[in-house]
Amino acid sequence: MCSAGVGVDRWQSNKVYNTILNLTQIGSSLHEAVHSCYTNSRAWFCSLVRIRRFCEIVNSILLCRCRSNHFITASRPQCMRLARVQTADGTAFGTYENGRLKTETDEYTVDDSTLLAPVCPATIYCVGRNYAATLDQMDYERPTEPDFFIKPSVSVHPPETPIPYPSFSEELTYAGELAAVVDERCKNVAERDVDDILRGYTILNDLDALDQPGRTARKAFDGSAPLGPWIETDLDPVGIPMKTTINGTERQQSRTDLMFFKPREVVSFLSKRVTLLPNDVISFGSPANPGLIEPGDEIEITYEGIGTLRNTVVDATTHTETK
Repeated sequence: MCSAGVGVDRWQSNKVYNTILNLTQIGSSLHEAVHSCYTNSRAWFCSLVRIRRFCEIVNSILLCRCRSNHFITASRPQCMRLARVQTADGTAFGTYENGRLKTETDEYTVDDSTLLAPVCPATIYCVGRNYAATLDQMDYERPTEPDFFIKPSVSVHPPETPIPYPSFSEELTYAGELAAVVDERCKNVAERDVDDILRGYTILNDLDALDQPGRTARKAFDGSAPLGPWIETDLDPVGIPMKTTINGTERQQSRTDLMFFKPREVVSFLSKRVTLLPNDVISFGSPANPGLIEPGDEIEITYEGIGTLRNTVVDATTHTETK
């Protein structure tokens, strides 16, 4: 079963904490402002006392909650990696660091082969034609707004797990893309507020069966969206270097600041058209793609600040799903 897990619950609690903390600070500012104007009025003085007392009570509650670990911190978690793994106890979700996964109650040693896709999205939104190099390569026109398409949830494929070469295609290619994970149900999100509704960023490989008719048939099939290896919660998505290697040979190299439509702009754009749901994934396109892949090829997609999504392509007739 796919579950957001305790890490997300704590993050949501952390957001509540920040909201209440801001209210407390506003109350304190109001107290000072009114005090400066109406110090000599007994009625206003009584009101001031009540306002100040309210601030003190809320602040005391927050301190108690923090000390009992109901909240992690007063700000967004720094450099936290969230991962899902397969364990002897089932699927576990938590914070990942130095080969260890910590949940609220347990800690696991993580082998690369046990990593699962970090989320199970209801929908994957992918943006195409978002790099000039791609337009030059494919002879596309430059879009005037984000050109997006959808992959189904069954497209998701775990990292470090063989990708079965689709039996219906003879021309399979790849695309190393930065992807965002939505943290809460939202609609009509302003670009300045996008960071508040995202859990973080991960990597997606947009597999494409080029010889199929139409974009949906080319891109929407089982396992066509390898995703992972984890979610990085503290990342500025603009200006990140990336590269893709096939069997150790570099095939893609670029930076996210070369996108026509930057990640926050894309998320805001989509939210004005569809209601985004928790765990939904939004990928932001890929630079020029110089070739096809075959069974036996190892694909490594690296985004600085996140990590490397790694999979090997195998013949579908000999592959057995293990995750």
